[in-house]
Amino acid sequence: MRLYLAVGCGAAIGSLTRFLSGYVFVSLLGLNALWSTAFVNVVGSWVIMAFATLTGPDGRLMVGQAWRNFVMAGFCGGLTTFSAMSLDTFILLFEGDWRLAAIYLISVVGLSLAAAWLGYLMASRLNRLPVAG
Repeated sequence: MRLYLAVGCGAAIGSLTRFLSGYVFVSLLGLNALWSTAFVNVVGSWVIMAFATLTGPDGRLMVGQAWRNFVMAGFCGGLTTFSAMSLDTFILLFEGDWRLAAIYLISVVGLSLAAAWLGYLMASRLNRLPVAG
């Protein structure tokens, strides 16, 4: 039951964060909603990889299964949104903007992979630092 609660609470927080990101990008900054979707996917990719690296078998943070699931399955699952990215891409295609659809899809996937790689590199370096004690 504890794992279900961890994932559910993490997902609620991640989803709320995604919603607020959309509000900031669209309502406050006046940008297209594509920016919000791209942002949460790139940030989520960095968070999940950095956290997985820091809390993995060779990581410096020892957390239980509930915390790993809270962050990785819950928060990152609620924050990131492949389905919204797919919808955004298809809307662009339906509108006949093939060029922007391709640029958007390739950019978000590429930046998300780059963010995951950066998260891994940063967390790996943190793992190698001596533990203060």
